[in-house]
Amino acid sequence: MRGVRRRIVREKVVQALYAHEISGDPVDHVIECSLTPLQKNHEAFEFAKRLVIKTVEHETSIDKIIKEKVENWDFSRIAILDRLILRMAICELLYFKEIPTKVSMD
Repeated sequence: MRGVRRRIVREKVVQALYAHEISGDPVDHVIECSLTPLQKNHEAFEFAKRLVIKTVEHETSIDKIIKEKVENWDFSRIAILDRLILRMAICELLYFKEIPTKVSMD
């Protein structure tokens, strides 16, 4: 992704996921509102859009993975931002094979 750092793109993705989580607005609307600054860089925008859509699309199965790994902690007590970051990272690990594992985990 030339011109835009992945860290910036991931920040925008977290913002979009947060907006979706809090508002309940449709994913397309959230993408349109939250990812607008990335539209100048097609590759960055498409990556962010794909990551938001996949994360929301697989939320149930990703949450199941998180619930299986958290010991002595109620899932609902995990802070919203922490939960969203976990979802996004797990989504990258499972559905974005082009991204090296160590990059997703960092």
